[in-house]
Amino acid sequence: MRGKRNPIITNSLLLMWFFLDMIGASIAGKVLVTRSWQDDGTFFLLYIAAFICFLFKGKSGRIVLTVFLFLWLGLQTYFHWFFTIFGPWEGKIRYFSDTIKLFKSDIIYIPDLYHIILHVLILCALISTIRYTSISDNSN
Repeated sequence: MRGKRNPIITNSLLLMWFFLDMIGASIAGKVLVTRSWQDDGTFFLLYIAAFICFLFKGKSGRIVLTVFLFLWLGLQTYFHWFFTIFGPWEGKIRYFSDTIKLFKSDIIYIPDLYHIILHVLILCALISTIRYTSISDNSN
């Protein structure tokens, strides 16, 4: 049980960060993320369900959360980084034009600050969950 602390922490941080997408958030008058409950609400509820499974359902819960995080990372990679590499950029640049950017570009689409942090948190949550799962499976 001791090793479960890391995935609980990383998934809790991810859940809190993703919650900002449900309510929208600004920093110093600049848009961090727009309120996207209508677009992402079902996905948010599915993540909560997968996390609850992880907390209470043992091995099956670990598998559910791992698969969910893996698929989510794949979707985020496709919907954000694929367009960074291959384009088309214009629609994405326009859609995210008001958000806070770490790297501003009018030529290619580069994910905004919110999405970069989201992707890092998904990856950390996935790694810590896989690590815990492999440790738990090896101790049985």
